Amino acid sequence: MTPFVESVRAFTAAMSSAVGAVFTGGWSPDGFALFGITVAHPEVLLLLLLLPLWSWWRRRAAPPRAIPFSRAAVLAAGPQPSRTWERWAPGLRTLAMAGFIVAAAQPRAGARAERVASEGIDIALVVDISSSMLAEDFQPQNRIEVAKEKVKRFVVGRTSDRVGLVAFSGEALTQVPLTTDYPVVLAAIDNLQVGQLEDGTAIGTAIATAANRLRTAPGRSRVMVLLTDGENNRGAIDPRTAAQAAGAFGIRIYAIGVGSEGMAAVPVGRGLFGLRYENRPVKIDEALLTEIAANTGGRYFRARDAEALQSIYEQIDALEKSLVEARAYIRYTERFRWPLLFGLAALLAELVLRARRGVLP
Repeated sequence: MTPFVESVRAFTAAMSSAVGAVFTGGWSPDGFALFGITVAHPEVLLLLLLLPLWSWWRRRAAPPRAIPFSRAAVLAAGPQPSRTWERWAPGLRTLAMAGFIVAAAQPRAGARAERVASEGIDIALVVDISSSMLAEDFQPQNRIEVAKEKVKRFVVGRTSDRVGLVAFSGEALTQVPLTTDYPVVLAAIDNLQVGQLEDGTAIGTAIATAANRLRTAPGRSRVMVLLTDGENNRGAIDPRTAAQAAGAFGIRIYAIGVGSEGMAAVPVGRGLFGLRYENRPVKIDEALLTEIAANTGGRYFRARDAEALQSIYEQIDALEKSLVEARAYIRYTERFRWPLLFGLAALLAELVLRARRGVLP
C-alpha cells in the first residue's frame, strides 16, 4: 500500500469518526461504511472535492457571449438561446460527474467472509438384519424394529455429519453411501427387513464393507457404529483382521450387542400360521466385540432392552463431537449501478436541454 493511499485511508477514517454520532456506519477492513453501504475504494471519493474547483474553472474559461454573424435577419429567424440552460446545464454536468465518481468508488452491501465452527464427522451405521433380529425380547416389538427406531433417532440428531448405512447378515451390502441427505438415510432404515440378504452373521464382512466406505471420507473423524445380536459365523473375513484394517485408517468402532439375558423367543422356521418361535439362549460374542472396539479406540455397549439401546446411541452421540472450522462466504451486492445510472441520466438531461434550447456553439 502506497503512502498516498495510507494517508487517504487515515483521512477517511477520521472523517467517519467525526460523523459517527450522526450517521450509522464507520470504517471497516473492507472500506468505508455509511448507512450500511460499504465503499470499496474510499480514496476515489476525494475526487468529489475537486468538483467545486472544476465548476469554478469552467465558468472562468467560458467563451464570451458575443457571436460574429454577417446577416442579423437569418440569426433572428433561427433558434433563440435561452438563459435557462445556463443555470441548469453546468449543474447537471456536475451531478453527472459526481455520479460517475461514486460509482467508481464501488459501493456495495452485504457481509464479509467469516469463520463458523460446526460439528462434522463421518459415520457408518452397520445394522444386523439376520433372522435372529426377529427375536421378541424387546416387547412389544422385536429387535430389528427397536433397532431401526433408535438408529433413526440417532440420524435425526445429525446436523453436519455425513452418514452412511450398511446392512449385513450372511453378507454385507451398502444401502446408502456417506451423505448429508438425511431423509434418504431415514427411508433406507425404514426399508431394512430381515431376509433381504443371505442369512447368517458375517461381522468381519460387515466391518470391511463399512471401512471401505469410510477410508476415503474427507472428514478427520471416522466412526463405525456396529449393531449385532449374534456371533460371527459367516464370511471369509475375520472380524479381528477387518477391525485392524479399519483402525489403520483411523476408524473407531462402537459395537453394540443387542439382546436380553438368558433365553429369548427366536424364529426357527415357518409354520402354518407364520413364523415359528422357540426359546433359545441369547448368544452374543461380547469378548470379540469388546476387543474389536478397544483396538480401534472405540467402546463396546450391551443393550438388553429398548431404553438401554436409546441410552447407548445418546452416549455415542456425546462421545463423537469434533469441531470443524469452516469458512462461510457471503457475496457482496454491488450498488454501483445506481450512481452510474444517476450520472448517465444527468448527462442525458444536459444534452437534451442543450438540444431543445438550441444552444449555439
